[in-house]
Amino acid sequence: MKKLILLRHAKSSWKDLSINDFDRPLNKRGNRDVSIMANAFLNRNIKLDLIISSGAKRTIDTAKAFAEALGFRSNILIKDELYEGSSYEILNCINQIDDIYNNVLIVCHNPGITNLANYLSDFLIDNIPTTGIVGFSIEKNWFAIKEKSCSFLFFDCPKKYL
Repeated sequence: MKKLILLRHAKSSWKDLSINDFDRPLNKRGNRDVSIMANAFLNRNIKLDLIISSGAKRTIDTAKAFAEALGFRSNILIKDELYEGSSYEILNCINQIDDIYNNVLIVCHNPGITNLANYLSDFLIDNIPTTGIVGFSIEKNWFAIKEKSCSFLFFDCPKKYL
């Protein structure tokens, strides 16, 4: 049984409007929320084998903070095509994951992540907020994931803990 975890990046800073969208860092709330959600995820006892992140600074920062909190020691795989990726582009990335990996975390952006979450199972989510996380189980190989082929496990977000 494989587990796919989708994580929307944490809240980013708009303090410096001269910074382009791709390079925006996390803000204070984003850093706080990543810590909260990583600790909540630890209680699920899912040991990650692979973390894949969009190339945007805010997603890489989210992925790194999550990895550190979870004690994940492997490299984070950066996929620039996940930046502003549609649900199709995110799914295409997932379909290419090597089957040696069983528990995978994907860190990316809206609206693609919410659209993909709704495509994968019958559980509907209006919007995955920043640092929101959704888990699915899969009884197939990564390349075989398609519409409604996953079982919903959980949906969690920072507001639950504040």
